Amino acid sequence: MFDAHFILLHVESPAASATFYADLLGKEPLELSPTFAMFALPSGARLGLWSRHTVEPAATTTGGAAEIAMIAPSLEAVDAAHADWRKRGIVILQEPTDLDFGRTFTARDPDGHRLRVFHPFPEA
Repeated sequence: MFDAHFILLHVESPAASATFYADLLGKEPLELSPTFAMFALPSGARLGLWSRHTVEPAATTTGGAAEIAMIAPSLEAVDAAHADWRKRGIVILQEPTDLDFGRTFTARDPDGHRLRVFHPFPEA
């Protein structure tokens, strides 16, 4: 069995996407070239941003088909992240709400990839 350590997004412009994620993550990319950028995430996983124009085999989809989910440390942190992201001008797709699994909101990056922030409700 394998473990996923790398999230790879196909993007229009790795440089533009790297700027977005550098601001969001508060860190610079580990690697940046005209066709690729890579970030280290706190979990140890890597986030790669590959030009959809140079990825092989050719990309056949655009953003929005999947989402990256990030766990917030508390229910209040979900709302605080939402307020911060809104202030930064990040497009919000779903306002903070309570769903079956916990408190959540959803945003999108410049390429339409969905970003979900959530904190699970305690099990009853």
